[in-house]
Amino acid sequence: MACLNTLKLEIKTLEQTFTKAHERFQIMNASVDELTCRFIGKNGKRYDIHANITETYPSTPPVWFAESEETSVTNAVQILSNTHGRDNHVINQVGILIRELCRLHNCPLPPDLDNLALPLQQPDPPAAVHSHAQSIDDNESDGDDLDDVVGESDQESEAEEDLPLEMDDGRSTNKDEMEVEHLATLERLRQSQRQDYLKQGSVSGSVQATDRLMKELRDIYRSDSFKNNMYSIELVNDSIYEWNIRLMSVDPDSPLHNDLVMLKEKEGKDSILLNIMFKETYPFEPPFVRVVHPIISGGYVLVGGAICMELLTKQGWSSAYTVEAVIMQIAATLVKGKARIQFGPTKVLSQSQYSLARAQQSFKSLVQIHEKNGWFTPPKEDG
Repeated sequence: MACLNTLKLEIKTLEQTFTKAHERFQIMNASVDELTCRFIGKNGKRYDIHANITETYPSTPPVWFAESEETSVTNAVQILSNTHGRDNHVINQVGILIRELCRLHNCPLPPDLDNLALPLQQPDPPAAVHSHAQSIDDNESDGDDLDDVVGESDQESEAEEDLPLEMDDGRSTNKDEMEVEHLATLERLRQSQRQDYLKQGSVSGSVQATDRLMKELRDIYRSDSFKNNMYSIELVNDSIYEWNIRLMSVDPDSPLHNDLVMLKEKEGKDSILLNIMFKETYPFEPPFVRVVHPIISGGYVLVGGAICMELLTKQGWSSAYTVEAVIMQIAATLVKGKARIQFGPTKVLSQSQYSLARAQQSFKSLVQIHEKNGWFTPPKEDG
């Protein structure tokens, strides 16, 4: 908790030093989860830059993202992913960012930089402020939870009994029970593939990925969780390679469940919209998953809507994982990470809208950080 208190002090100092009226650098919005700031160049041009303070902070630095693609901004932001130790702290990160931006834009350094100093504190513990390990209550019974899979080997032979995110090709559940509309969807996809083959001599994507995704979709249509309306699926532009998932059910005892109830009352929407994109290399590479709506804080959701989960990276992915199990894992991770829906126009405007480009960039930065520093995940329960 000492680290969290230090973080709050750092944020307070930043807000007091670089107000929204500052001539060079402004803190537009700040919390223990994220930071939105603005740099004003010599010509008065404004550059908005965002930071997501992840669950592994301060063991790893925040994930930064610049809305501008100008090299004078992106180069400054890129430096922040290579820090370590005390320079990972957000107050030092902001200092490094301002100095680099001023250098690249030939601007004088604001004298306010002298006010930036890390608050007196005890040495940081090895664990993060709200790390993956700390976010999970050690006293909870994991039972059938899917959370245990993160960090497991991607060898299918080792996954047969231990991984809930395992393909179970031998299962034959409700094979003849499928809604007419879902049978129609599968048939429409088959016809589309047939037409592609007749016109082009090949199918979109790859044969292997297409066959696997067709099987996954068919199995989902037959599954109990899908039939019980825990989530729904819509194919974007009738493509087997892009799915919109509406997550409608989370742990009823969680604050996120209460937020979904409130979301329906306020906006008439009762789900978290996820977008999943598959490559032609699937299932040997993970899909890219992001939150589209609503705006969420916590729950390992990053800037732009990307999701911080090791199993969604090449390092943590296994071809044995099924799409349905990944969906259920995301639902569990949101709850474990204490995700909350953000209501009100002020918050939405300050975070800006989720987008694919932002999500991809923040996820890329996150992966680079974890490749250097490793992932902070809870060990599996013995026995």
